[in-house]
Amino acid sequence: MAEYDVYNIDIAGVEGNMQAQPRMFAHSAKAITIPSGKANSVDVLPSDTLPDPIPAGDIVRTSTVERGACIYVGTAGNVLVQLEGDTAPVMFKGLAAGSFLPILAVKIFGSDTDGTTAQDLIALF
Repeated sequence: MAEYDVYNIDIAGVEGNMQAQPRMFAHSAKAITIPSGKANSVDVLPSDTLPDPIPAGDIVRTSTVERGACIYVGTAGNVLVQLEGDTAPVMFKGLAAGSFLPILAVKIFGSDTDGTTAQDLIALF
């Protein structure tokens, strides 16, 4: 018996006023493995690949994520991300080890001289 986690991202932005949708700093965390090459990227909340058909007895957990993730930087460097409200990537340069990016990221772009050079990243959502 296998178990799968599937994340659906449904980011519509804040509806009403900000206080109507309180947000904790984080209720879950996921280590991010950065692909090599700026052209490659990784979704902040990658879903497991489901077999077709799903074998009897397997468990599929589905979650809908309505906001992007804050990023913790474990090792200093730059982070190239796509924010929840944008289509183009944004580069955060010179981040110190142990710092937090209080942003709502949905994608992190790969490592090379023009991409993400920071390491040990954790997505907090």
